[in-house]
Amino acid sequence: MIKFNGVNHLAMATGDMDRTIRFWRDLLGMRLVAGLGQPGYRHYFFEISPFDLIAFFEWDGVEPMKKKEHGRPVGGPFGFDHVSFGVETEDDLWELKDKLEAAGFWVSEVIDHGFIHSIYAYDPNNIPVEFSHNVEGVDVRKHPNMGDRQPVKTALEGPEPQDKWPKVKRVTPPGDRIVYPGAGSELFHGFK
Repeated sequence: MIKFNGVNHLAMATGDMDRTIRFWRDLLGMRLVAGLGQPGYRHYFFEISPFDLIAFFEWDGVEPMKKKEHGRPVGGPFGFDHVSFGVETEDDLWELKDKLEAAGFWVSEVIDHGFIHSIYAYDPNNIPVEFSHNVEGVDVRKHPNMGDRQPVKTALEGPEPQDKWPKVKRVTPPGDRIVYPGAGSELFHGFK
């Protein structure tokens, strides 16, 4: 039985890696743990947790998505590229490849990205999915590696969050903290 260990990484897109680093690393505090790049693209990874990353491709001409309410359907430009699910062992990766092929789904060969081995496929809705196994002995969370030949300026500051944002001037007191019900809350709290 395949044992998944989380979302290896979510892959998004940006047209401005500097602003992306400022937000994810400096504002949210997620370490910049890997950076890949060649002429025409960059691919940077930020640590969400010991098992989860979020990554961004930077391509010329990518524009920010139109702001919209979370969960609302959208047409036109979008910002989601693929989701990668981590698996516990290399054998799990090969087992998944065999299962997908046996079920008639297209699946890529196993690809070596240096710190992960991955296969790529599509779900029945044509959602692009990746399955990844961390390469034994290579841990970009413990040993960040910036492999971009021409990294953006803010990436050169290193993996750790930088103190670049305004300090919080007013902390919301516990008595003022209100959590509003949203979709699904009625299933657990019994109200609409």
